[in-house]
Amino acid sequence: MLLTNLNAATMRDGYGLIEDAAILIEGGRISWVGPQSEAPAGHEPTDCEGRLATPGLIDCHTHIVYGGSRAHEFEQRLAGVSYAEIAKAGGGIAATVRMTRAESEADLAASALRRLDALLAEGVTTIEVKSGYGLDRDTEMKMLKVARELSQWRPVDVVTTYLGAHALPLEFKDDRAGYLDLVCNDVMPAVAKANLADAVDAFCEGIAFSVEETRRVFEVAKSLGLPVKLHAEQLSNLGGSAMAAQFGALSVDHIEYLDQAGVDAIAASGTVAVLLPGAFYYLREKQAPPVAALREAGVPMAVATDLNPGTSPVHSILTAMNMACVLFGLTPEEALKGVTDNAAKALGLYDRGLLTPGMRADIALWNTARPGDLAYPLGFNPLAAVIHNGELVRGIL
Repeated sequence: MLLTNLNAATMRDGYGLIEDAAILIEGGRISWVGPQSEAPAGHEPTDCEGRLATPGLIDCHTHIVYGGSRAHEFEQRLAGVSYAEIAKAGGGIAATVRMTRAESEADLAASALRRLDALLAEGVTTIEVKSGYGLDRDTEMKMLKVARELSQWRPVDVVTTYLGAHALPLEFKDDRAGYLDLVCNDVMPAVAKANLADAVDAFCEGIAFSVEETRRVFEVAKSLGLPVKLHAEQLSNLGGSAMAAQFGALSVDHIEYLDQAGVDAIAASGTVAVLLPGAFYYLREKQAPPVAALREAGVPMAVATDLNPGTSPVHSILTAMNMACVLFGLTPEEALKGVTDNAAKALGLYDRGLLTPGMRADIALWNTARPGDLAYPLGFNPLAAVIHNGELVRGIL
């Protein structure tokens, strides 16, 4: 497939924009990118009518497999009840755990596919899906199995993450050590043996797990050969990010309260900072992530929806890009980098996120010529077509 008459945002060196470009796809890979006047001969061209081409978008932090709804908590928060207060009263994550445990694999898959479809309609070709709403062996494995199977039903690559250390389940409310024993000695080894997870995550926060408890989880993950990532510094600064950097974490996510020591630690480890403006917006937080410090330190910044039932029911990667610009001060270029190249790095994937030779042919085509247009509007989707692994899966060329 030789795509011609397009503007290619390669995402190398900023946008890496090549005007009047062509892209040659062979064997599911990009084999050539450059000015159309220099395109390799012998291939039937497909006229893209001046559209913009970007790498397929990557949502590197989601929780799309879950049961039930927590819309009523949205009303509570608007009435002045804090997220922490809701959690302590048995709501929040604990409420979703009850509903997720009660649903079958078929029910969980059906609702997850509806959420996934909204993201695919905006050019997403790779998505990460976390567990963490089971908090027992059977339900955690059920969630991860459903997440794995999503790619059988839709043209998308799914990366799965075990998030057993998400919250303390009610049956262990007086036995923190006992629950960590379950996570570390039972569930995580079972998940690894069944090849259901590509990484391990934890929630390191005052309402969740301490730095030392999280360290124990990460040590077991390391022994099982699983990379780690962390929900960190969302509501306070516990130093979780610096600890995660010691394990070479793929990413630290949220990080509104990350301090300079944490910035320096993740900069040295090559860890990606994943910014989640949806949760910041829904929780009406006041302290934004230290974007200027991250930028100065050269930390790669990714952007994701954090699509979840309680604190970020954001079903739009384009909206997350806009929020990252308006709420956190990213440039549109940084936002697009955040859902392509840097998002791939946050998942430990180095075969996508750029339009360069050798990369997977995951390409989104847009009804605009300027890459800066993607983060600008709200509620407008200019997607024209999607190529996934070299195959046209959405739109018409």
